[in-house]
Amino acid sequence: MSLKVGAQLLTYGASWTEALETARLVDDLGYDYLWGHDHLYSTGGNPYQGTFEGWTTLAAWAATTRRVRLGLLVGANTFRNPGVVAKMAVTVDHVSGGRSILGLGAGNVEFENLAHGIDPGRTLGERIDWFEEAIAIVIDLLAGREVTHHSTKYRFDHVRHAPAPLQQRMPVVIGADGEKRGLRLAARHADIWQWFAGTDQLELFRHKDRVLREHCQTEGRDEREIERMIGCKFILRSSPDEAQRVAGELIAVHRWPATIMDVVWAGTPQQVADWLTPLVEAGAGSFSPQIGWPYDRETIERLVGEVKPLVDARTG
Repeated sequence: MSLKVGAQLLTYGASWTEALETARLVDDLGYDYLWGHDHLYSTGGNPYQGTFEGWTTLAAWAATTRRVRLGLLVGANTFRNPGVVAKMAVTVDHVSGGRSILGLGAGNVEFENLAHGIDPGRTLGERIDWFEEAIAIVIDLLAGREVTHHSTKYRFDHVRHAPAPLQQRMPVVIGADGEKRGLRLAARHADIWQWFAGTDQLELFRHKDRVLREHCQTEGRDEREIERMIGCKFILRSSPDEAQRVAGELIAVHRWPATIMDVVWAGTPQQVADWLTPLVEAGAGSFSPQIGWPYDRETIERLVGEVKPLVDARTG
C-alpha cells in the first residue's frame, strides 16, 4: 500500500490568510489528510498569542478545499458536550462533501480549561473516564442510534440527530500512548491510531503496536481495520545542517521545551525516508507531521513530492 501523508497545521502565531492559504496548498499538492488542532490558548510560546478555534477552522477549510480529508488531531473532550461534537462533525461532513474525520481525545492542558471556567476533571483518570463515555455517545449519534445515557457527567434523554453524515461511517482518529486505557480505547473505537514518534523509536512503536493488537483481540476487533499514523514535528532541507538550523529557529520562535527534540524530525528527504521506511515496514500506514507557523512551504512540498515516493519505492 502507498504511504498516506498528512499535515497538521498549528495556527498559533499565524494570520487567518496564512492558515487558509496553507490548507489550500496541502489540498492542491494531493495530501491525504489535513489536520487542525484544538486549543483555546497557544501551546507554544506566549499562551495569549493569536490562535484559531478548532472546529470553526475545520469548517472553513472544508468549504475551501476539494479532496483532502480533514479532522482535528484531536478535539478536546472537555470543551464541548458530546452531542454538540456529533452535530459539528456531521456539519463539517456535509460542508466538505463527505471528507470529515472525527478526532477526539481526553484533553491535556488544564491551564486553558481552568482559565475559561471549564472543569478539567480532578485527575487525568477522570478526564479519560469522561472521554470514554463521550466517544461512545458521539459514535452512536453519528450512526443514527438513539442515545439515552445518564451519568454524573452526561445526561442524554432519547437523543437522535439528523441529518446523518454523508459517509456511511465517519472515520475516528484517536491519539493514544497509554497502554492500559488509551490504546484499549483506540482498539475499541479508532479507524486511525495516531502516535508521536522520534526518529529512533522503531522498537517502541513495535511494542505499542503489539499492545494495540492485544487490546484488539480482547475487544473482538480486527487489528487490520486500524491505520497506524506517525506524528512528529518536521523540517525538510537539502542538507542536514540546514534542516537542524531551521528547526532550531522554529523551536526558538515557539519557545518549545528542550524535550520536544525527542519528536523533531529535521533532515533531508533521504534521511527522513531512512527513518520512516522501517516504521512503515513495521505497520505504519500514514505519516502526518505537525507544521508550525511560519509555515514552511519547502517542507510541505518536499514531503509529498520526494519523501513519499522514496518510501513507496522501498515498501511497495
